[in-house]
Amino acid sequence: MKSEFNKSMSIVDVLFLAIGAMLGWGWVVLSGEWVSTAGFVGSIIAFLIGGFLVIVIGLTYAELAAAIPETGGGFVFVKKAFSPGIAFISGWSVLFGYVSVITFEAVALPTVIDYVIPFQHQGLLWNIAGWDVYLTWVLIGSVGSIILTSLNYFGVKPAAIIQTVFTIFIVGVGLLLVFGAGFNGNFNNLQPFENGVGGTMSVLMMIPFLFVGFDVIPQIAEEVKAPAKKIGGILIFSIIASVIFYLLIVFGVSTGLSPQALTTSSLATADAMVNLFGHSGFGILLVLGGVAGIITSWNAFIIGGSRILYAMAKNKMIPQWFAYIHPKFKTPTHGILFLGVLAFVAPLLGRPALQWIVNAGGIGVVLGYLLVAISFLKLRKTQPELERPYRIKNGKAVGIIAIVLSVLFLIIYLPGMPSSLAWPSEWLIVLVWYFIAFVLYFTQKRNVVSSEQVPIQEDR
Repeated sequence: MKSEFNKSMSIVDVLFLAIGAMLGWGWVVLSGEWVSTAGFVGSIIAFLIGGFLVIVIGLTYAELAAAIPETGGGFVFVKKAFSPGIAFISGWSVLFGYVSVITFEAVALPTVIDYVIPFQHQGLLWNIAGWDVYLTWVLIGSVGSIILTSLNYFGVKPAAIIQTVFTIFIVGVGLLLVFGAGFNGNFNNLQPFENGVGGTMSVLMMIPFLFVGFDVIPQIAEEVKAPAKKIGGILIFSIIASVIFYLLIVFGVSTGLSPQALTTSSLATADAMVNLFGHSGFGILLVLGGVAGIITSWNAFIIGGSRILYAMAKNKMIPQWFAYIHPKFKTPTHGILFLGVLAFVAPLLGRPALQWIVNAGGIGVVLGYLLVAISFLKLRKTQPELERPYRIKNGKAVGIIAIVLSVLFLIIYLPGMPSSLAWPSEWLIVLVWYFIAFVLYFTQKRNVVSSEQVPIQEDR
């Protein structure tokens, strides 16, 4: 069946799409929390364990993306292995993670603009969880959502070009921080551990959110003009490159700020940069790298999220409205507009509420990973004849490890764990999201059955 999409993305486009998605803004705003919560060694261990999980999961995605290069990625893999109901859970769960990142970036944008250009906000709207929401603050995030939505609306290639340029800038700024740490950093600041195992686990809990993004590659597989085998290889390379980047940022921040300075810093990565180079201009440069990260991850998840919505609509699991492809731009414009609206209204919730969404969205990401790993093993058994251009070695062992690690990650979020989701705020978000899934799935299922039961009039 002929694809409705244009093959307009090169391997370079795909590489920077995934790396830009995984780097985002978290390395700027969260690094101080990692080091103060777990210490230098504790943070490194968390990223190595989390990175190992993501690489193992990525191997299962890489083989399946090369074997089944269809729009929808993990959702399509699970549907091929299991029932539509399980595939729906998979797609809806990953979409949960994507939406959480999109809404997070809509709030991160005005936050970072405040650092670069201090501004007295006007038009107090309301207070949420002790945080005042101002109209001018909201408008920065909302205008950003209009720009990013428009960029994707008019075709994937313009969005890919912006992605490449901004990702190169992020990596350059990050490497500058590491360069400064190597020459001017204080190695006595490298406190091995903070808060024991609990501190390391708290950082570990953030890993799925930080690395969600490599799975955008399978979402747009139909739009890549390259052999299927290369899609798998570039996916794994993007994960490894991102893990190394995060480890280097931990080193840069740990040597750039003392433990005491970490506790008082609101933007530790930028303050470390200032401290290492002795000029406030370097802090602004780093924050601009963060702005680039906001744009790259936001952009990537609009691309990926709209393709999930398209695939689920094509399979009649959500309203057909989401399956619309623009005849000229060849993009799923209705899905893009829907995600744009969510980003537009997200700043109205203020900063605290969005942190709840981010934490809750991590569960969706890990659940999606788990279902893909199980599907990987099942398809190896039930469809051994399936052509696998990027066939990984020791597939059974890799699949089992991916499943075990995904389950262990899910346990981290559960009540009683040191890093469990907060009740009621974060758990309510999870329950509401999956309640919507329940209503949508059974409503659509009933509509499909009803349409199939309409009697056909015979000509007489």
